[in-house]
Amino acid sequence: MTSKKQRAVVICPGRGTYNKEELGYLKNYHGDKLTFIENIDQYRQLKGQLAISELDAMENYSMRTHTAGENASALIYACAYNDHQAINPELYDVVAVTGNSMGWYIALAVAGALNHDSAIELINTMGSMMSNGLIGGQLIYPIIDEHWLKDKSREAQVMQCLVEVNQQAGCEVYVSIYLGGYVVFGGNKQGLKALENRLPIIDERYPMNLFNHAAFHTPLLSSVSEQALKQLPVSLFSTPDIPLIDGLGNIWQPYSTDLNKLHQYTLTTQVTEPYNFSKALEVAIKEYAPDKLIILGPGATLGGAVAQCLIEHKWLGLSSKKDFVEQQKQAPFILSMGIAEQRKLVL
Repeated sequence: MTSKKQRAVVICPGRGTYNKEELGYLKNYHGDKLTFIENIDQYRQLKGQLAISELDAMENYSMRTHTAGENASALIYACAYNDHQAINPELYDVVAVTGNSMGWYIALAVAGALNHDSAIELINTMGSMMSNGLIGGQLIYPIIDEHWLKDKSREAQVMQCLVEVNQQAGCEVYVSIYLGGYVVFGGNKQGLKALENRLPIIDERYPMNLFNHAAFHTPLLSSVSEQALKQLPVSLFSTPDIPLIDGLGNIWQPYSTDLNKLHQYTLTTQVTEPYNFSKALEVAIKEYAPDKLIILGPGATLGGAVAQCLIEHKWLGLSSKKDFVEQQKQAPFILSMGIAEQRKLVL
């Protein structure tokens, strides 16, 4: 007798997920998807860009090469999209899709709102927008304690620092992403430097500047939004096959999505306004009550942020990092396809 399918929400990763450890991910897991990879490589060849198959097969990982937007975005898309295709449909019924930051573009492809050609055109175009020089940068900082519980006083202190920095001449910093127990800030170089100097050092790691990242999801990217609207028409989009949860926590339904609004949200709102991944996660668990959350590869860095969202809402009775670690050992609720043991449970 076959067991009942489990309900799963799929989470698509953002730009920072193809790191040194992920070199070879595409070849190792999806080396057989030749047509899919060749299509992307041919598209990029016409743009004078490195093939993703070549990037993935390099002997050594290069921060400068592999994290550059024009390379990272297409590479991560190929890994994540094919991970989604590898989910066993006899085990899981995918009830909704969401993503973090650039993961929104991948979510559009996974949910069927972009076909293959439209997906690589949108993802590669958006990823290449700043190949001549980044606009601003990003910095990440925790607002949780060692038990992964939200520290309200620290959060207030951090936001006060943000206000004070923006009062200084020439400084411009905004919240870029609400990422579980972390806040990602986007701003100009002067503003980020001033914020970094004000924030107390935590674990000798934070505040941490994100290498090769621009001031995504802030008004500083309004010129990128304007260019995108000129280059990427609404005709690239289709109604999704699976409900999509965006960075404001809104749900785009298969039968009621207005394509003009989806186009506008994708190329304007989420480019220039904060991406609330925490809200997207809250909507995913409360609206869809999934049996599992499946995080697509490459990498597994999103797992912590997702867990911190679960703890904040006491989902499954989780109230600390310790609870989460125990839960994952006994019956994992989060399955990261970038982690070999968890990947086996998805295929």
